[in-house]
Amino acid sequence: MLQFLGNIEAKTDAKGRIFIPAIFRKRLQSEGEEFLVLRKDIFQDCLVLYPGSVWEKEIEQLRTRLNKWNKEQQQLFRQFLLDAERLEMDASGRILLPKRYLQIAGIQSDVRFLGVDETIEIWAKEKLETPLVDPAEFSQKMQGLME
Repeated sequence: MLQFLGNIEAKTDAKGRIFIPAIFRKRLQSEGEEFLVLRKDIFQDCLVLYPGSVWEKEIEQLRTRLNKWNKEQQQLFRQFLLDAERLEMDASGRILLPKRYLQIAGIQSDVRFLGVDETIEIWAKEKLETPLVDPAEFSQKMQGLME
């Protein structure tokens, strides 16, 4: 099972190309992942990279839960796919982040790659300069989960 963990800083070049951090790249290669899918996160202003096998599992799970004969549910499925794009790593381990995605996530140059379970998130570095959740609130909510 693919699992990513890490918080790695990187930079995009002028064309929007970026190296996938080696720790993530090695994991993808060892699992034989042939492509990645990029989409904007549903809740946050960040980008999410799905390894091909994880993306296919997500789509299959979504298909089984949505009724393709229900107009509203079909629109949800379309929207989920509309915001996605297939990417391939080049021989150097780089991907090209399309300009519209860079704009959506507010990425100028400096980014942070976050390993989040089966996916890799790409954040504008400055958006992670402060905690996503207040530390006291985080502690309280984690305690509540563990009880």
